[in-house]
Amino acid sequence: MSLRAAWACVGLLATACTTPHYDYRPAQEAFSHPPLGERVTVAVGEPMLAQGNIVQLAGIDLPGRVSISGYTLHGGFYPQTGSDEEGRTFHRFGDEPGDGAAAIGALTKNFIVDPAASIRASQDGQLCVVTILNVSACQYPQFSYTSRAIAHERAFQQTLIYSGRSGSDIHMAYREFDGDIARPAFANAARYDLTASREIGYRGALIEVIEADNLQITYRVIRNFNTREASPSVPIRTASADRPG
Repeated sequence: MSLRAAWACVGLLATACTTPHYDYRPAQEAFSHPPLGERVTVAVGEPMLAQGNIVQLAGIDLPGRVSISGYTLHGGFYPQTGSDEEGRTFHRFGDEPGDGAAAIGALTKNFIVDPAASIRASQDGQLCVVTILNVSACQYPQFSYTSRAIAHERAFQQTLIYSGRSGSDIHMAYREFDGDIARPAFANAARYDLTASREIGYRGALIEVIEADNLQITYRVIRNFNTREASPSVPIRTASADRPG
């Protein structure tokens, strides 16, 4: 604690001084869709194959606006950043109300009070704003602990999308997503000739095409992007692919 923060705590109860914690690591959940071997039909423009990681963030949900000693919490989801030995959790916040892009609840202040550093929540229902001087101001508003899948820099997804058929050729689009942003360097288009083979492959994935036209495709996934087992079918044949310039 800095000297300025120490002086700020003089005359206050010890519980009024709090150091935010930033030791939380969100859980990652792997997903893969559809299941291997299952007969599936999708329309043009829909994903045939999706695999990756979803990041589940713990946090608190505040149903409405709350004012605490010159600070205003505007409600919404406040993701967790850490916890202390007493089981209290700490949470980050957005700067602007209605910041839907990040789906993070906002916190604003009046011009008199110090800038906020964190939000602290306790199991007994206490909710506090912790300032940059480690001083906390608290109330007991209604809130709940929750978790949410949210766009995050650690989230990653691979998707193969059906783009239609022309003659004997079917067209696919491959996309990689980091968080909720499509990375152009990892976007690609591929074309497959069904007269050569009914099995198509891309980046380790292997798919058996059952039927395909300009409206939809019916298929089975033999192997997903990161499935390591060798396929009993013919080796993967990747068709010509044109990388966007």
